[in-house]
Amino acid sequence: MSQQRPERSTTRRPAARPDASMSLLTNVMDHSLDDGYAEAAERKAAAGVGGGLPRTLRAKLGLAAGLVLAAVVVTVGAAQARISAPTLAKEREELINRIQKGTDEADAQQHRVDALRDSVDAKQREVLRHHGGDKAELLALLAGSTQVTGPGVKLVIDDAKDAESGNGGGPRESNGFSDTGRVRDRDMQRVVNGLWLSGAEAISVNGQRLTSLSAIRAAGDAILVDNKPLVPPYTVLAVGDGQRLSTAFQDSVDGRYLHMLQENYGVRTRISVEGDITLPPAPSVIVRTAQPQTGAEKAGGADTGKGTS
Repeated sequence: MSQQRPERSTTRRPAARPDASMSLLTNVMDHSLDDGYAEAAERKAAAGVGGGLPRTLRAKLGLAAGLVLAAVVVTVGAAQARISAPTLAKEREELINRIQKGTDEADAQQHRVDALRDSVDAKQREVLRHHGGDKAELLALLAGSTQVTGPGVKLVIDDAKDAESGNGGGPRESNGFSDTGRVRDRDMQRVVNGLWLSGAEAISVNGQRLTSLSAIRAAGDAILVDNKPLVPPYTVLAVGDGQRLSTAFQDSVDGRYLHMLQENYGVRTRISVEGDITLPPAPSVIVRTAQPQTGAEKAGGADTGKGTS
C-alpha cells in the first residue's frame, strides 16, 4: 500500500515588511501629530480660524489700528527730534561760549599774576639796592630772590632699582628709617648741606630753589622741599666753580656718605660738571623773625635784641 504525498498549498503568505521589527518607530513616524492636536486643528479649520493673516473683520481692523499707532509714534518722534535739534544746538553753543569766556578770564588773571610778580621782583631789587648798596646782587643771590646762571655741578640721585630690598641694620635705621633702598629726606639734607659747605652759591632740587629758610622734610616715603613733594630721580643743581665744587663735595664727609649709600644700599648717583646751568628764583622770600633796625634802635645800641636783615 502506497502512501500519498501531502499536497502543498499554492497560497502565498504576504511578505513581511522590512521594518516589521521597528513597529514602534514606524508608528511614531506615521503619526507624528498627536490625535488630540489633529482633532483641534480640524475644529479650527471648520470654524474658519487658522494661521497666517487674520481673516475676520475685527482682526483686520486690529492690525490696521496697530499699524496706524506705530506710524503715529514714529512720526511724533521724528517731529520732536526736529523740534529739539535747534534747542540742543543752542545749548551747545552757549556752553562753548561759557568755556571760552572762562578761558579768557583765566588768561587775564594769569597775566595779572605775572605782572604783579614782576612788580614784586622789581620792588625787592629796589629794596636790596637801597639797603645793600653795591652788594645788592650778592644779597639777591644769597636770598634766592633772583634767577642765577653760571657754571656748577649736576647731581642726580635715585632710589635703588629694587627699592624694597635690603637686610637692615644700616646707619639709617637708627632714626626709624628702614633699609628699603629709597632716598630719604635726611639723605637729601646731607647732600644739600655738603654742597653748601663745598662752596655752592645757589642750589635747587628738582627745580625748587633753596634759600636759608628752605626746609627738607618727609611725608611718608615722599620728600618735601618747602612743603612741595618731589618725585625721584632727584636732580640737584648747584652753581659755583664746577670742577672745584665737584671735587670738594666728593671728598667731604657728606660726599662719602652718599658714596656709602650707593655701595651698601644700591642708591644710584651721578655727578657731572656743567658749564652753564640756570636756577629759578625762589617762589617767595619771607623773613619771619629778623627785622631791619629803625633809627632810634640803632642809636640805642645792640641791647634792643633785634638783628639787622
